[in-house]
Amino acid sequence: MPFPLFLFLFLFFIFTTVSTALPYGISYHIDCGSPTNTTDSFNTTWLSDRFFTGGTTGIVSEPLRFHHQHEKTLRLFPISSGKKNCYSIPSLSSSRYLIRTFVVYDNYDGKSHPPSFDVSVSGTVVFSWRSPWPQSLSRNGAYSDLFASFQDEALICFYSFATDPPVISSLELFAVDPASYDSASIANNDTILVNYGRLSCGSNQWGPGFTNDDDRFGRSWQSDSDYRTGRNKVVAVSTRSSIAGTDQKPNYFPTKLYQTAATTAETAEEGGGVLEYELSVDAKLDYLVWLHFAEIEDKVRKAGERVFDVFINGDNLTRVDIYKQVGNLAAFTWHHMVKNLSSSVLSVKLVGVVGAPIICGIENYALVPDDPSTVPQQVVAMKALKDSLRVPERMGWNGDPCAPTNWDAWEGVTCRMSKDNSALVISQIDLGSQGLKGFISEQISLLSDLVSLNLSSNSLVGEVPSGLGQKSLMHLDLSNNQLTGSIPDSIASSSLQLVLLNGNLLEGQVPDELYSIGVHGGAIDLSANKGLCGVPSLPACPMFWKNGRLSTEGKIAIGMSSLFVFCLILLGIYIYIRRRRNDYDFALPHELTALAAKRNRYQRQKSLMVLEMESQHAKGLPSPSATQ
Repeated sequence: MPFPLFLFLFLFFIFTTVSTALPYGISYHIDCGSPTNTTDSFNTTWLSDRFFTGGTTGIVSEPLRFHHQHEKTLRLFPISSGKKNCYSIPSLSSSRYLIRTFVVYDNYDGKSHPPSFDVSVSGTVVFSWRSPWPQSLSRNGAYSDLFASFQDEALICFYSFATDPPVISSLELFAVDPASYDSASIANNDTILVNYGRLSCGSNQWGPGFTNDDDRFGRSWQSDSDYRTGRNKVVAVSTRSSIAGTDQKPNYFPTKLYQTAATTAETAEEGGGVLEYELSVDAKLDYLVWLHFAEIEDKVRKAGERVFDVFINGDNLTRVDIYKQVGNLAAFTWHHMVKNLSSSVLSVKLVGVVGAPIICGIENYALVPDDPSTVPQQVVAMKALKDSLRVPERMGWNGDPCAPTNWDAWEGVTCRMSKDNSALVISQIDLGSQGLKGFISEQISLLSDLVSLNLSSNSLVGEVPSGLGQKSLMHLDLSNNQLTGSIPDSIASSSLQLVLLNGNLLEGQVPDELYSIGVHGGAIDLSANKGLCGVPSLPACPMFWKNGRLSTEGKIAIGMSSLFVFCLILLGIYIYIRRRRNDYDFALPHELTALAAKRNRYQRQKSLMVLEMESQHAKGLPSPSATQ
């Protein structure tokens, strides 16, 4: 088959419907390429195009052929938007969802060349489109759907082959019961169920978007007529009676499904008859087959009157007596997992044992195992780098950086499996000469497995982040940018073998550990940074100056000097205040003793002079001062 992971589910035939609310309340209907919200004839509100990462819009070449607006508009992703583009529907509760897309080409670009591209959900490829498409598909388009689990956002991505632009016309999301389709019994509860056939037997196509009949999970049901094989004449039977056991948790299979059925014209006397169906599949995958039955013919009134065997790919798997299981006018389901296919056809055959076999519906889902995804913390780091580096749209940095593994990783990014083989990790980033004009986000520290980083010859500004100290880092090339500030000590990883920081505006002292890389056999280039200092081939750093700023030692020296001066000032103030308050001298102890003796001698001499003057005055003699 030209589309190994894709089943043409519904070619374009539209009738009038009215939709009802889903049991879990969350649904999106996105009209890809439309600038406005619209309401269709089903009373469904279609949102204007949103949640996309890039691309442009278009319109089919013959819009009058399509009955609904959401089938006429297109979002296409030309190579100028990068090889990988996505729709990211945010703020979802953790649950299971049905995703449905409508894709059409209809020669919208006049090139008569339908594109080749893949579609992935949460990093796992689910649909593959390969040119040339069948003419009816190219002109009329096709619906496809799947069940997948999401945590916070639904990520639907498109990957271009060669220069073909992927296209999509509409995108829908419906919340479903997490326990639906026996999810607990599937080995990996997060396995994606891709619809490879959902048939309503004995009926025309119906369901949301096709008739006025509803399905609470948003499922649409195809007529089984195109999938019948075998020679027996098939008879369609139906009833208007209500059917017990329908519209119930966890699968909410609609009543409408069990009100029609296909059976054979043969009677019990003629051997019962055979009903046969063939579904196209991808032999590399396993499948989950659900069969739906109800005893809706009045002629069967007790157990044992209709008994038939179920064969899948030739294996007789079970014997069914509907009346014995649930009685009449009641729903009965049976499912089986098919493994190890040897061909691209899955056959379902009902062989009558007593009476004619009967069946109401068939569902066939491919069990697509999850592709490994990138470690969540590293996805956060890469998205931060995308923003901070201003990575251009043409590089297609959208979705998961590494997944799906059969696509190329983001341009300039190399990934590998983690040591425990549980996830993908970023090992190399090579974005040299890409015209980047941003800065390096500190979130780069989350890339704990990064071995090589090349951001050379861009116009990056800001400082070298301290988070570039991963032990895994061996090659670092940030040369020829406009980086400023100092080189952080943390960058001196023990594994570094190549460090190119030349041609920037870095300053300050070079960490000794970093320079030792060159001494021990590695390569280091720090030239053309006028402010770097402190290692051979570079100027000596000023005393007390380090990494473009005052060093710790300098700060301590200035602090001690300031403290000493402050103490001297305090001492001077103290002495001055004491002199003002007390009339005595300040001096050392021995100086104070000598000063006191001198003062005593002076006082004695003064007293003797006064006595002598008084004596001479009494005798009528002139005083000594007068004679002098």
